[in-house]
Amino acid sequence: MKQMIMHGHRELLQTAVLEDGRLTQFYMERSENSGLVGNVYKGRVVNVLPGMQAAFVDIGLSKNAFLYIDDLLHPHLEKQPAQKPAIQQLVRVGQELIVQVMKEPLGGKGARVTTHYSLPGRWLVYMPVAGYVGVSKKVSTEGERIRLRSIGEKLLLHEEGIIMRTAAEGETEQALSADVNQLRERWRDIAERAAEASSPAELHREAGLMRRVVRDAMTLDFDEIWIDDASRYEEAKRLLGEMMPQLERKLQLYERSGVKPLFEAYGVTEQANAAFQRRIRLASGGLLIWEETEALTVIDVNTGKYTGDSDLEATIFKTNLEAADEIARLLAVRDVGGIIIIDFIDMEDEPNRERIMARMIESAKRDRTKCAVLGWTRLGLLEITRKKARENAVQQLTEKCEHCGGIGKKSVDIG
Repeated sequence: MKQMIMHGHRELLQTAVLEDGRLTQFYMERSENSGLVGNVYKGRVVNVLPGMQAAFVDIGLSKNAFLYIDDLLHPHLEKQPAQKPAIQQLVRVGQELIVQVMKEPLGGKGARVTTHYSLPGRWLVYMPVAGYVGVSKKVSTEGERIRLRSIGEKLLLHEEGIIMRTAAEGETEQALSADVNQLRERWRDIAERAAEASSPAELHREAGLMRRVVRDAMTLDFDEIWIDDASRYEEAKRLLGEMMPQLERKLQLYERSGVKPLFEAYGVTEQANAAFQRRIRLASGGLLIWEETEALTVIDVNTGKYTGDSDLEATIFKTNLEAADEIARLLAVRDVGGIIIIDFIDMEDEPNRERIMARMIESAKRDRTKCAVLGWTRLGLLEITRKKARENAVQQLTEKCEHCGGIGKKSVDIG
């Protein structure tokens, strides 16, 4: 049973995905701060840094956005120069640029922007300047990949690019063509606004959480979709009718009428509270210690109370295997991005280490967010990277402690 549970309260919308009752994904967003990723701006270059091969661009936010040289070059690697030019050959102070936000401002950093523009639709991603067709690696068969690529090549005009999403699998050429035409028209509107606007100016705002959830996360394999906010229920119903009419009948409004709140009724509150702890207990008694910093996330695996029932290596392997599955789930629930280092319990048998890594690779393939398992470091730690674009739920649900400054320890006087 796969369920989507959506809780709306004033400006806040929280969305949970349950598979057989287990929390596997969690999103939250405040409507007054609907996120910047995907927004398109007309900006002005305020500083060029040759030593960093980067520029700072004023897009009208409190902090200037960061533009790296790779995001100025042609999106198609084959069309980039053999030798990377100096950034001052590409942009100058005072120059106006159309840029798109690819990473939210995080910590003390401004947003990261790109000139590799992309507009996501229901079935595909449209790129006004790219010159290639890509197909999601998660499309199940090679025959379907070939079919989608062929359709994409027919739909391209001039230097356009298209990436066929996993959702495009089995869709008709007519549906895919309609998606392209709608996105192409949206880009024309953006270009027209850019021609008239004075920088800095917002040219396009990416869809809010409700539209993104319907567009990106709702699939035909959902058995139930519940929402407890009447106005958002109507919005979701309208969006499903527009994009996925097959799911309309599965959408239901949850009315409390004296019963438990929606998240409590489906066990989301309890599971989410457990998932966002620093110490997370495994079912066997093992333990995960979870530390998130601005630079990376470190996860330590311990046997905890689990002592096993045979030899030490078997106990360690079983704990590590259980930890691998739980970590993969929690990376999605907590929406962790950036560098992730996992300190599994040391294993003597090399085949066991390979099985743990294979388990993580398999889990990464199922992750909706791009996730790559890089392998074991020389110190025996497993290194993973996961795409980081928005502020995750932990950052939204917590604030830095005024007493310890966020280090988790209260300072004492010295001397």
